[in-house]
Amino acid sequence: MNKYEAVIILSTNVAEESSVAFGEKMKELISSNGQLTNVEEWGRKTLAYEIKKQKEGIYILFTFEAEPKFISEFERILRLEEIVLKHMVVKLDK
Repeated sequence: MNKYEAVIILSTNVAEESSVAFGEKMKELISSNGQLTNVEEWGRKTLAYEIKKQKEGIYILFTFEAEPKFISEFERILRLEEIVLKHMVVKLDK
């Protein structure tokens, strides 16, 4: 299994309960397909540039271990979620 970090920027146009529920959903997804190491909720931040006409986003950092085949499925799920403005998954060095 490889170590990964995923930074996800969520829309601020949704209720806070929706962003919390999304975070829990991602925690369960990662835990069921690997090992979740750390979750950091950075909160609402101003974006460097507008994304989908929004100037702010809610940042969440996930650190986890998983098989490489899970990453493509994880990114596909993130692309389908309307609450996600941007995401980036990075493989960490050993």
